[in-house]
Amino acid sequence: MRQLAARIGKRLKASRAMLVTAESCTGGWVAQAVTAVAGSSDWFERGFVTYSNDSKRELLGVRAGTLARHGAVSEETAREMASGALRQSKASLSVAVTGIAGPGGGSPAKPVGTVCFAWERKNGRRHTETRRFAGNRESVRKQSVIHALKGVLKLLDGD
Repeated sequence: MRQLAARIGKRLKASRAMLVTAESCTGGWVAQAVTAVAGSSDWFERGFVTYSNDSKRELLGVRAGTLARHGAVSEETAREMASGALRQSKASLSVAVTGIAGPGGGSPAKPVGTVCFAWERKNGRRHTETRRFAGNRESVRKQSVIHALKGVLKLLDGD
């Protein structure tokens, strides 16, 4: 995790870009991972922990209709979280994570371990993805953070 964050930092700093995070099930762990890197204030702008639906709407502008139609754990919600984080910050790249870490809260359609991600650049490039991770709550969250960081690098590689 630390190596991924350090690689992201080097890439963002070199391009004078800033990162913003929008997190639900990871509870700020992505932001913690990147701020563990010395000098991250040069490339990490801010993080939003929007655990409740109300906070997703109020802080990031996720539409009530999106939450009603697709639920908090959906690529649609993750996309709106990523877009909202960019709007509410000075960052040029965002990552959003929303999911069901467990042990409860799952359903047949969205079992425990279902996590939705979105990455977006201010230039309009974006990507969303849903993954299913195995393990306990801590394991699902850790795998989610690692996947979120890898996605940031992938988006940077596309530049």
